[in-house]
Amino acid sequence: MAAAAASGSGIPANSTVYVRNLEERVKIDELKDALSEIFSEYGEVLEIVAKRNLRAKGQAFIVFDNVESAQRAIEEVNGFDLLGKPMVVDFAKTRSDATVLKENGPDELEVHKRRRLAEKERKQAHEVLETQQKLKRPSGVVPVPAETGRPAKTARGAGLKPSNATTTVIPDEYLPPNKILFLRELPDDIDSDSLTAVFGRFEGFREVRLVPGRKGIAFVEYESEAGAISAKEATSGMPMGPNNKPVRVTYQRQ
Repeated sequence: MAAAAASGSGIPANSTVYVRNLEERVKIDELKDALSEIFSEYGEVLEIVAKRNLRAKGQAFIVFDNVESAQRAIEEVNGFDLLGKPMVVDFAKTRSDATVLKENGPDELEVHKRRRLAEKERKQAHEVLETQQKLKRPSGVVPVPAETGRPAKTARGAGLKPSNATTTVIPDEYLPPNKILFLRELPDDIDSDSLTAVFGRFEGFREVRLVPGRKGIAFVEYESEAGAISAKEATSGMPMGPNNKPVRVTYQRQ
């Protein structure tokens, strides 16, 4: 059988189909049933992913057993009317978890999930940075009035750097992935060995660094972002010490 070609949009062929322009008011279970009835005509469907959150409404992913089934579904279902709206169908940009697990096994699936999380956090950090840049205060120089042509007055102190100048700071929870983690709100008596016992379980662990003269904080370094991402997911908010106080785990600012 000939290999499936990339779609007209240029997305490489794979066994997951992306469907959009779906009716948003229908219940998720009813939507999945309708999609299953339509797409199962083209091959074995391993999974249908449709979510309730606002950003994912009107979209779904159909995971087939093979690329050829996905190709046929795209060719024949694109534009098909479902619940009063024509579906827009194309290959998904990335492979589904079910496909990765089937083709490459559980170890590769974990790597796939970490990459996806890293990309998501990069996008979130970028969105926050863009939003903050848009909200930065405008220059204190008033433009020249068009009707008079006379020089406009400048704001008091124009040309001087204000002491309270606005700077763009990304919130800790949106920092992009980094191979170094920053730990805060640790027990005052925590030591390097105790932290190594916790954070040394994750792939690529290098070292724990306490800060001399500063209690409650530390840094943990890994060989790559992948290990840091896994550690952050597993330990953020984990209770430590006699009072079971949750530890804060974020990526180090670059």
